[in-house]
Amino acid sequence: MSEKNLWGGRFSGKADPGFAEFNNSFRFDRRMFEVDVRASMAYCTALESAGVLSPAEASEIRRGLESIAEKGVEDSTAEDVHSFVEARLVELVGDVGRKLHTGRSRNDQVATDFRLWVREALYDLDGLVRSGQTALVEFAEGNREVVIPGYTHLQRAQPVLLAHWCLAYFEMLARDRERLAETRRRVNVLPLGSAALAGTSFNIDRDALAASLGFESVSRNSLDAVSDRDFCVEFLSDCSLVMVHLSRLAEDIILYATSEFGFFALGDAIATGSSLMPQKKNPDSMELVRGKAGRVFGDLLGTLTMLKGLPLAYNKDMQEDKEAVFDAFDTVSSCLQITSTVMHNITVNHDRARAAASSGYMNATELADYLVRKGMPFRSAHEAVGKIVMRSIDLGKELDQLSVAELQAFSPLFAEDVHIALSLEQTLSSKSQVGGTSPELLTAALTQARESLK
Repeated sequence: MSEKNLWGGRFSGKADPGFAEFNNSFRFDRRMFEVDVRASMAYCTALESAGVLSPAEASEIRRGLESIAEKGVEDSTAEDVHSFVEARLVELVGDVGRKLHTGRSRNDQVATDFRLWVREALYDLDGLVRSGQTALVEFAEGNREVVIPGYTHLQRAQPVLLAHWCLAYFEMLARDRERLAETRRRVNVLPLGSAALAGTSFNIDRDALAASLGFESVSRNSLDAVSDRDFCVEFLSDCSLVMVHLSRLAEDIILYATSEFGFFALGDAIATGSSLMPQKKNPDSMELVRGKAGRVFGDLLGTLTMLKGLPLAYNKDMQEDKEAVFDAFDTVSSCLQITSTVMHNITVNHDRARAAASSGYMNATELADYLVRKGMPFRSAHEAVGKIVMRSIDLGKELDQLSVAELQAFSPLFAEDVHIALSLEQTLSSKSQVGGTSPELLTAALTQARESLK
């Protein structure tokens, strides 16, 4: 069904069909149908309270909006979802439906609808991030005893518990949830009542209108209210950081599932095969998460670039905000869901991980710390252990395979207790300060993580 434009009185000619299609946004902003109807219901009540609508008129409009909500959004040639809802309302209740837009511009209408949509999207993302945290905790709890090498520069550095590795990503996602909550506070400001740019001349109780829609406050400047898209940038920034963290996790999983590392085996549910090589099992699930991070970064950069040179107040450029936000939300949501699924479909090779954590001179720092506890300055101990590592490489031995006599060739401070200090268990247990990887701290950290999820 053909829809009539809401702004046609000034025009005598018709828009070029190509331009009309280029200009229209219904194909993507139809996602705001539910919030547009909800905001229109609240605005109807505000107009009634202001004396613009009689009780009978307001009741008729609400009846029409309820009917529209029940039928839902459908295909249309409307310019946008707001035009669609208004046209349907006029079809249902007649000319009284045209009164609903009194004192309201599509500028403050769009800004309000979009804030409502983003506010709910933030709640949805928070729940998905929390599910990702839960998957990490469950994976950690199921592999509490597993030790893996920790890396810097992708070189083996010091052994850590696999659960400690899991909780590192848990912390990243915890910060993501904090950011989502902070963004939600700034999103939760009502623009409605700002009209096109100068404010409304009707006696609208904006505080009551805000309360009815769950907004915590009202905008303080009408020019800013209709042109502000900071909340979109913040949302996209939050999404981008979530994707940074998911991409880093994906990279670790991809590496650990290679034959070269061999710590993880991916279940059939989250991997694919090769069309040519029968032996292959590819980590496509994680590769896609890693790849889709760039897509979300593009949404953020595109929005920043679109906004950077806009004069006050509203400009049609801002129509570009929605596709970026919708795409980022969809992408991050699917990546969070897939990541949680992957964490539930990984098998750990305990022996391979422990063997890797027990080789490569990763207890060198413990050897230096041993000398420090015997009274040697750390820099001197660091130099001595460096020389011991070089000698061990020549001999083809690990540090804990050197005899006390061999060690004493580098320092007389070495004694029989040195091999206890070099054991994997002692190496882990010694990291006993808050934030460390000792088994005792891990138990407390897992408990705290579980508690935070409540």
